[in-house]
Order: sequence, then C-alpha cells, then structure tokens
Amino acid sequence: MKSILFLLISGLLIAGNPYHKDVTSLDAIISALYEVISGEKGEARDWDRFRYLFHTSGTLRSVGKTKQGIIDTRVMSPNGYIEWAEPNLVGNGFFEREIGRQTETYRHVTHVFSTYDSRNSFSDKKPFARGINSIQLIYDNDRWWIISILWNSETKDDPLPQKYLRMKK
Repeated sequence: MKSILFLLISGLLIAGNPYHKDVTSLDAIISALYEVISGEKGEARDWDRFRYLFHTSGTLRSVGKTKQGIIDTRVMSPNGYIEWAEPNLVGNGFFEREIGRQTETYRHVTHVFSTYDSRNSFSDKKPFARGINSIQLIYDNDRWWIISILWNSETKDDPLPQKYLRMKK
C-alpha cells in the first residue's frame, strides 16, 4: 500500500511540474535545451528549466584550441555553465537552433550529434557560428535526462561535414 501511495504522489509531483513536458520525449528535451538558452538581448533565461533537463551528475564541456594550438576543454556543471554563459547570452542576445541530427540508442543510453547554428537575434539573416553538440542522455524513471553535452565549433580549417547537416532521427 505504501508503494502505491508513493507512486501516486510521485506521479502527481512530476505531472504538476511546469517543465515535465520538456523531458517526455527525446525531441522535447532537445528542443527545450535550445529554447532555454535562446533569447534576445536583455531577455532573462529560465535557468530553472535549464537545470531540470540535467541529471544530478550532468556536465557541459566545450572543446577548442588555445592560442598555442593545444586542444583544451572547459568542464562545467549546469550552474557553472549558467555563471559562465549568462553574461554573453543575455548581454548580446543569443539564438541557437538545431540544423541537423544523428541519433544512436542502445537500451537506456542515447547519443545525439546535434548540429547547430548560432545568431545574436532571431531576425539575424546569417549565423555567426555553427558546430556540433554531442549530447548523451538516459531514459530513467519515466523521463529523459541530459548526462553530458560536449560541443565543438566549426572552423575554416574544419568545416562541418555535409552528413551532419541533415535531420536523421
């Protein structure tokens, strides 16, 4: 009886969460990820929504080259990402959208190569950057969780391959 009551209360708490729809499908969580970081200059982001997408062990990592040409990564928790990115996202405006996707799933683990482009405003005609978000997710307890995001921006020397510019779910 206690376990039935626990399941009912848990279900009500989850269903009552305004962000629950964001984690009900793979498409929903990827869309929510892009939506929550995007907005016009001066527009606040819903960081509670952002945090809700991540597992408690979730991390974000960027990959790039230092001025010395060494490959380097920046590792952040969701809160660390917020602290690092918010001044730029809100101060300059930032819109990121998915322009291609490759998805692989085995049991509880899903890997998404999500190709993106970035603009400062929704109305900008051309992106200022493109790249790939490598997103690792799990499906557990009736919802999706982001475990890790590792992203790498396109460069002149390393343009995005055409195969990553198509939507293939």
